[in-house]
Amino acid sequence: MSKTVKIFLEHIDNTYLSQIQDGLSYIDFSSMIKPGDTIFVKPNLTFPYYKKGVMTSPRCIEQLIIALKGYSDNIIIGEADGGGYNKFSMDEVFSKTGLRSIAKKHNIRLVNLSKLPSRNINFQYKRRKFAVPIPLLLLDEVKLFITVAVPKIHSCTSVSLSIKNQWGCIQEPMLRLKLHPYFAKVIYQINKALNVQISVIDGRFGLNRNGPLRGELVNLNWILVANNILAADMVGSMILGIDPFSVDYLRFYEKNENIGGFEFFKFNQDYKKFIGPKFYLKRGFWDYPGYFAFRSSFLAYIAYNSPLARILHKGMYLFREKFYDYEKS
Repeated sequence: MSKTVKIFLEHIDNTYLSQIQDGLSYIDFSSMIKPGDTIFVKPNLTFPYYKKGVMTSPRCIEQLIIALKGYSDNIIIGEADGGGYNKFSMDEVFSKTGLRSIAKKHNIRLVNLSKLPSRNINFQYKRRKFAVPIPLLLLDEVKLFITVAVPKIHSCTSVSLSIKNQWGCIQEPMLRLKLHPYFAKVIYQINKALNVQISVIDGRFGLNRNGPLRGELVNLNWILVANNILAADMVGSMILGIDPFSVDYLRFYEKNENIGGFEFFKFNQDYKKFIGPKFYLKRGFWDYPGYFAFRSSFLAYIAYNSPLARILHKGMYLFREKFYDYEKS
């Protein structure tokens, strides 16, 4: 490890602010940033409107912005269009969640990553070459990247925390579906290219049993701030009662990063105090088509890119309720 891994955990009140400020101070945030440096904040906005346990709370985002203003005025919030096969505009999400008003109020930039110019990050995996377009803003302009995730179960990856949150930096939702079978390698390369260092996990609410879009809402009432996203996810998983090394992409990430075990982490207090109800995955019948497509490039092509894709989805929605109600605000 090149630097001490620091993990801050605290129960939160209605404002978030003092806990975020204390967390940033604990991880020595001031040593990572200079006044005027560009800070990018990546929330989890995976639904057309705010949904507890599924998305980062707008309140958490606003209080983080206020805390960051003490370090730099050059702050950007961003996310790409969402929805996978059923695409929705992030511009509409910004409006419905109140983030557009928050950005205007605090005089910061709000960007739809899907609309920005990009450059490919290139790598090879299992004798296959990959070229994944990533916004130039994130690659060339941002000095410090802060990921703001939500602790939740995921029907395809088991758990969704800090590392996975950068999947939303892939600008085109259909490309994300195409890359699913190579998820562990691709998400690792994206995080390395973006040099994602800081994790803030908004643990006011979590999503148990199923996810990432629907499951059982759980009140957790904690926040985590860390200077290492892998460590954040290891600790976050343990708080949820999940062995991080049972999660494929976390195990892949750890093999490449080798940050050591919990005994090498510096905590502000014992993380075991925050362990609550045990989280678990229970897939429903209609989760399995997506799960199998997630793990197979052939099935991903059939499900999303082949001439059969539209017919298959139309047939599925005769039996399965759609995830999104676009008319709800």
